Amino acid sequence: MQKRELDDMISNLKDQMKNVDDGKVASKGICNYCKNSILGEMITAMGKVYHTDHFICKNCHAPLGTRAFYEVEGAPHCEKCYKASFCPICAHCAQPIADKAITALGKKWHPDHFVCTTCNGPFPNGQFMERDGKPYCERDFYGGFAPKCAQCNSSITGDCLNALGQTWHPEHFTCAYCHKAFGGDPFHEYQGKPYCEAHYNQVAGSICAGCQKPISGRVVAAMGKKFHPEHFVCAFCMSPLASNAYNENGGKCYCRGCHTKLFG
Repeated sequence: MQKRELDDMISNLKDQMKNVDDGKVASKGICNYCKNSILGEMITAMGKVYHTDHFICKNCHAPLGTRAFYEVEGAPHCEKCYKASFCPICAHCAQPIADKAITALGKKWHPDHFVCTTCNGPFPNGQFMERDGKPYCERDFYGGFAPKCAQCNSSITGDCLNALGQTWHPEHFTCAYCHKAFGGDPFHEYQGKPYCEAHYNQVAGSICAGCQKPISGRVVAAMGKKFHPEHFVCAFCMSPLASNAYNENGGKCYCRGCHTKLFG
C-alpha cells in the first residue's frame, strides 16, 4: 500500500470519527457496558445494545456472544454463574434447579424429585404427609410412624384411644376376655390387658365361691377359695362362719355344731 493511500485512510477515519462527534453520522447506539457509540457490529439483548466484545457475564466476565444467558436484575449471567449464584438447590438431589421448581416444606425441588422419602414414588394427587421436614406418601407414613393398635397391631389412622400405656382403635379397646366394649363403665387392668369388672375378678381369682360374683371389697379365703364375708356361711344352717372356726366335709363348710350333728 502506498503511503498516500495509507494517509488517505487515516484521514478518512478521522473524518468519520469527527462526523460521529458532530452528529453527522448516526451511531447504532450507545454500548450499555462502555457507554461509547457503536459504529460496527453490535449485540442487542435485554432491550439494550452492546459492542460484541462487551456483552459479557457480569460475574465471571466471560464473553457471551450468542450463547444462552440468564438475566438477573437487568444484568446478563452465563449459565454456570447463574446456577452457582442464583438457582435454588433441590432438596432431593442437592443440584441447582434452573427451570421449574416445586416449593414444599419450606424447600425447593425439581418437579420429578418431589417424591416419597421411603419408596421414591410420586404424589399423583399432590397429597403427602410430613415427618422431620421430609415428605412421605400416606402408606409409608402410617406404616412407619403411625401408632399401632395394641389389639390388632395395625396402624391407627383416625381416632386413637390411649390407655394402659398403649394406643388402641376405639372400637378395639374391649374386655380381653369377653371382647365387649366398656362404654362408660370402668375397666380393670390385669397383666397389661383391660377387663370388665366381672372378668377381671374371674381371671384374677376374685370371684366369690358363694354367689359367683366379683369381690371388690373385703374377702374371706377358705378351702382354697374366696368369699364375700356375708356369703361364707354354714352349708346347713346358713349361719355366718369365721374364717378360722369351721369344719369342712365334701367340699362344703359347716359350723362346728352342724358338722357334729350331721357327721358325728
